[in-house]
Amino acid sequence: MAEYIYVDFDELKTVCVGILKAEKFPEEKAAEIVDVLVEADARNIPSHGIARLERYIKERNAGFIDCFSEPETIFETPISAIVDGKDGPGQCVSKKSMELAIEKASKNMIGLISVRNSNHYGITAYYSEMALKNDMMGIAMTNSYPLVVPTYGKESVLGTNPISIAIPGKIHPFLLDMATSVITRGKLEVYNRLEKEIPDGWAIDEKGKSTESPSHVIKNFNERNFGGILPLGGLGEDFSGHKGFGLSVLVDLLTAGFSLGQFSAETYTTNNAGVCHFFGAIDLKTFGNVEEIKDKVDQIINSIVNSEKADGQEKIYYHGEKEYEARKESLKNGVKILKNTFDKIKKLASDNRITMGQQ
Repeated sequence: MAEYIYVDFDELKTVCVGILKAEKFPEEKAAEIVDVLVEADARNIPSHGIARLERYIKERNAGFIDCFSEPETIFETPISAIVDGKDGPGQCVSKKSMELAIEKASKNMIGLISVRNSNHYGITAYYSEMALKNDMMGIAMTNSYPLVVPTYGKESVLGTNPISIAIPGKIHPFLLDMATSVITRGKLEVYNRLEKEIPDGWAIDEKGKSTESPSHVIKNFNERNFGGILPLGGLGEDFSGHKGFGLSVLVDLLTAGFSLGQFSAETYTTNNAGVCHFFGAIDLKTFGNVEEIKDKVDQIINSIVNSEKADGQEKIYYHGEKEYEARKESLKNGVKILKNTFDKIKKLASDNRITMGQQ
């Protein structure tokens, strides 16, 4: 059975920022990176949490991440822009790009930004959610390292390519955050750390056959061998795997296609990661009275979650609700971290003479 450690939310941030600073990341950028990672763990999304910290240090050391660069806007209209991330940390590039989308939307109702030459940026919902406080709909998506095979293929040429859309309500914000694959690499890594088999239909081996071994799939990723994760819907078309495949391609077109960057199969193949993103902000005033729209959002969500439950089920969750509940619990009782992840972070802290406690 998995063992967990509970760490104070603010202390976890402080320790992780301290680690990155000791590793020569600028303090402001370290804080932006860690804010996204700790938010993931606080929302019970460990696949995108502080377990990624060591990865970013290794990628900086390998030359993929330039932690001193600043993104550059290379094309712009009143409602759109293309941003070159200049190989900066994905979280820092993305935060600035989403802020630009919101700024454009505040002036012209809509802002759309396509980004090239960035890095892994953490949980996608972090960026779409930024628009909510401005009474805007937020859109965020990214391509990624090729982990996903197309329908009827066996070569991973697409990323898990997540999409997030946030829509404000007065009581309930709608916060969709979904990979266009059955699972993410991070979830495979969690299963591997827990030494658990993955369910049939999550991934295929190098022959295109379903496999239950997360370590085998990860090994194939690292060796750029055939096999990989299946698109949302799973193998073939019987459960609509072709629809997940289409959504994944859509993300690559909006991110790499519009920015003239590297699509998923081309990322991490040279001396840069080349990850591409897409961000959007749309002011609710584009559609009429903001308060009336937010009331309607609440009405729709309430109608759905109060509909009849299946036998044995007590609750229907709207998108984002579980994560918000987990965050409240984390702020109250500490962030739940897998012990082996905690031990790795504690070692990084110790190596840099930083004390890390637990609750």
